[in-house]
Amino acid sequence: MTPGEQDPDPRDGVLRERLAVLGSPIAHSKSPAIHAAAYEALGLDWGYGRRELDAPALGPFLASRGPEWRGFSLTMPLKEEAHRIASVLDPIAAESGVVNTLLRIASGVGDGPRWAGFNTDVTGLAAAIRGAGLDASSTIVLGSGATAVSAILAARRLGARHVEVVARNVEAIADLVARFGSSRESDTGAWLHVSGTPLQSFERGFHPHDPAAGATLVISTLPGPAARDLELPAELTRLPLFDVAYDPWPSPLAERWRAAGGEAHAGTDMLVEQALIQIRIFRGGDPATPLPDEGTVLAAMRAAL
Repeated sequence: MTPGEQDPDPRDGVLRERLAVLGSPIAHSKSPAIHAAAYEALGLDWGYGRRELDAPALGPFLASRGPEWRGFSLTMPLKEEAHRIASVLDPIAAESGVVNTLLRIASGVGDGPRWAGFNTDVTGLAAAIRGAGLDASSTIVLGSGATAVSAILAARRLGARHVEVVARNVEAIADLVARFGSSRESDTGAWLHVSGTPLQSFERGFHPHDPAAGATLVISTLPGPAARDLELPAELTRLPLFDVAYDPWPSPLAERWRAAGGEAHAGTDMLVEQALIQIRIFRGGDPATPLPDEGTVLAAMRAAL
């Protein structure tokens, strides 16, 4: 294992339930700390570690896991590959094409392990934005990767009527607009309009009639270093920023926001909220069923940060 990896070892030779967060890079992950705090609060003797893993290695790694492995949290760059591997998907994972949680499900005699895939990022991000008292009705999403998909769906869940995707990758923008540009949360939900602006055009600022001119929130889904030299219109900092990056904090983008007198929120609340849904899944298989004394568990997870 590399220095960034941590494996939950069986205690005193007793085979415990094992879980881990997988991704690359992974050494910075706070997931082991917050999951350990939750399992202690729940009285569960479960081990939760971390493994450095790239996308091509995910399939062989999962296929070789023994029965003690209960599930995994997935971070970049594994979320699309986990979606491909999962045998069954929850509705959010199916729509988003993104899986950040795998739960082991029963397999036949002689078969390798099978995995159910979930996306808890959408619910977690929506809960964090709601908890911060932010208005997502017209949202600008910076970035076009897997987390940007979850940001679009989180904004829709919060009642957004418009999302503007701003990114360098023009093809990825077009894909997101095509997938979610005319969608709604449910049969009774409001229709969401999604449009996109290449970053090089957005850098020059936006005009009064541009959709972004009436924006209420900016969600950055970019890794911290990627936003360091990002050219953005100065007027954007008048909007609240929710930055999914949290290590280091403040992120380079948050530092720029605050230097301009703007409001910036860290992704740690999203991390905790989405992990809470993961723990519901790992414990009972259902993202919607609350944990016993869930308020106490959530407080323990926040304290672990």
